[in-house]
Formats: sequence, C-alpha cells, structure tokens
Amino acid sequence: MPIDTFVDLADPDHFLDDETPWRMFETLRRSAPVHWNPEEDGGGFWSLTRHADIVAADRDQATFTSERFVNLEEVDERQAAIRRSMLETDGPRHLALRRILSREFTPRAVAGYETFLRGLTARTLDRALAKGTFDFVAEVAADFPINVLARMLDVPDDDTQRLIDWGNRIIANTDPDYADVLLHSAESERYRDLPFRSPASLEVFEYGRELAARRRGGAATDLVSRLVNQAPIDGEPLSARDFDNYFLLLVVAGNETTRHAITHTMRALIDHPDQADLLRADLARMPTAVEEFLRWSSPVYHFRRTATRDTEVNGTAIREGDKVVLWFASGNRDEDVFADAGRFDVTRTPNDHITFGKGGPHYCMGAALARLEMRVMFEELLPRLAGISLAGDVRRVRSNFVNGIKEMPVTVTLA
Repeated sequence: MPIDTFVDLADPDHFLDDETPWRMFETLRRSAPVHWNPEEDGGGFWSLTRHADIVAADRDQATFTSERFVNLEEVDERQAAIRRSMLETDGPRHLALRRILSREFTPRAVAGYETFLRGLTARTLDRALAKGTFDFVAEVAADFPINVLARMLDVPDDDTQRLIDWGNRIIANTDPDYADVLLHSAESERYRDLPFRSPASLEVFEYGRELAARRRGGAATDLVSRLVNQAPIDGEPLSARDFDNYFLLLVVAGNETTRHAITHTMRALIDHPDQADLLRADLARMPTAVEEFLRWSSPVYHFRRTATRDTEVNGTAIREGDKVVLWFASGNRDEDVFADAGRFDVTRTPNDHITFGKGGPHYCMGAALARLEMRVMFEELLPRLAGISLAGDVRRVRSNFVNGIKEMPVTVTLA
C-alpha cells in the first residue's frame, strides 16, 4: 500500500484509536522519515518522525522558527502578532518571557509543593476510590493537576472546574464533544484572531484580567502577580495582549498535558499488570518509571516549525516557508533509540525520551513539576490498589495535536 494511501497525519479521525497513529509513525520512520503530507486547503507540511531529526530541528531555531506558529493552522502576519505567546517567540524575547516565571518551575522550587501534592492526592483518591467504579479522567487525572495550577495561580478551588472546561474547549478544537466551534468550520472564521480559534479564549482572557487587576502593584508571589509586577529581562514590558496570551498558555499547558500523561500511564499499568506489580513491590523504582510514563504517554503529538531558508533534512530538500512538523510522539517510539520501543518497561534505562523537547530553547518549562506530579500520584495510588480494570470503552480526544483520553471508566479493588 502506498504511504500516502495509509498515512494522513492532518486528519484528526486517524487519531481516534490506540493503534493507527503509531502504525503511521512507524511506517514513516521506516520508509519516509521526512514526508510531505498534503492538507485539504491545498497546502501541506513536512513530517519529521525520527528522534535524531526532531532533536536537531528543535535545537535549530535559526533554521526552524516557532514565530510562524507552532500549530498546523496557517496564520497571516496580523493573526500572528495578535495571537503570539511565548511558544511562538524565538531568540532573546523568548528567553525574556520565559525567565519571568522560570524560577517558579525549577526542580528546587517545585520540590516545595510535594507535601501539598501528597495531601491533594490523598483527598482526590479518597473521593474517587470510594466509588469503586468511576471515570478515571474526571475523578483523578483532570482533578489533580488543575488543583496544583489553581494553587500556583492563587485562585479559589471552586474555580477549578472552569479551568478544566476552558482547557478542554480550547485545546481540543477538533473534537465536537469539546469545541464550541470546530477549527476548520466556516464559523471558526469569526474567531480567527483568538488562540485555537476558540471563543473560550475570551472567557480565559476576562478571568485573567480580573486577577491581574487585583494583583497589580502587590507583593504576592503567585504566577499572576509575577506576570503583572515583574518586568522581562529585556526591558520590554508585557503588553495587555502579551499578558492575555501568557495567562491562557498557563491555563492550558498547566492542566491538559499532565492530565493526559496520568491517564495514559494508568491505562498502560492496567494493560501491563506485571509492571504495576514491579512498582508496588518497590516504590524506589518510581523516578525511573516516570520517565517511561512520559515516553509512553507522549501527551503532545507534535509542534510545528517553519523553515526560514532553503535547507535539507535527511537528504530531503525543504524550501524556505515550508511548514515542518516535529512529531515528538513518534520520536519517543524510534527503534534506533529505544530497544523494543513498543514495549512498556518501567525499568527502562537509559530513556532518552523527548516528551519535553531535548535541550532546545523551547524545552518545556513545566517538566520538573510534571515529573513530581506523576511520581507522587502513582506512589500514592498503586499501594492502595489490589486490582484495577477497565469498566467500559476508553474514548480518545479527536485531535492530532494533543494525545488525550477524555473518558476511561475503571473498577478498582482496594488493597
């Protein structure tokens, strides 16, 4: 079967089951590691699916820029200026924006949250496990990281459900169960200047502005206060638009990715009970296991770059202006890097996964926090379980951007 008949990474429908995305990635890594994927609008993009090519492009922002946007959607210069966040910024300005909050996400800084996280985890698990059968996404995976974010933003616990809903509606903009307006619909043109073309962005902006107005000029150290009271190191202050986009990025990135990583990990441990038994017998294995959790779950499939000049990757010519998509999830299953890459192995070491990027300027700022959240969650959860099984169909998010599970009913037996 010709590759183009089987592989279409632009179609979110190909990401609705557990097997098709990985088969497409494997096909491309083996036969066409730099592959042109047409899009319905007449455009297209180059897919990089091998670990080495992804890492090289991610590190080379001079050749592969984020400033022309990191999603597949094509935007014009006016849209880019309006919608630009830290993700869509390179060079000194990216560094300046990053440094406003980067100290709050260092391993040392986030370690201070461990006691809080253990208490939060205990409360979350007490409530969920008492039900016996429940939706793991709603009761555990979504509830846990959003409460951490709420603490870092210093917002009321009662607001967490709104934060979850906003994240769903914004990032899952190709899923009719979540999106107010589907990305490629005619109606989405009305919202073309909003992040992800989502009207929910307006609600997030309004909420963030209300917080900013109350925190401006104060001495608090929450993330919102840092944003409104701390000037970037390049001396260029945050504009109102900069704040809107930065705050929205925190709301979305601070919740969605860890939530899906936790869910995929629980699914993997259900499917591989021997691996759960290894961890339950020796929780000291957990830091190593977390790296496998992150490799296996790959909660973000891709980020897009744009070529700034004519170049070549793996012998394939790429022209200036071409979209180049880095499929991090595929790199995490690259057989040249990971022995028996399709096997879930909580003892895997070394584990050179690229879930957070790898050494490039856009390396995930929240990596240390995500690692801590996942370690604490499974250190607390696994000893409580004598058994856990699926209690119904696992429903995935219709998206080729976020590798998400939106519903996973489980039945538990307590230890």
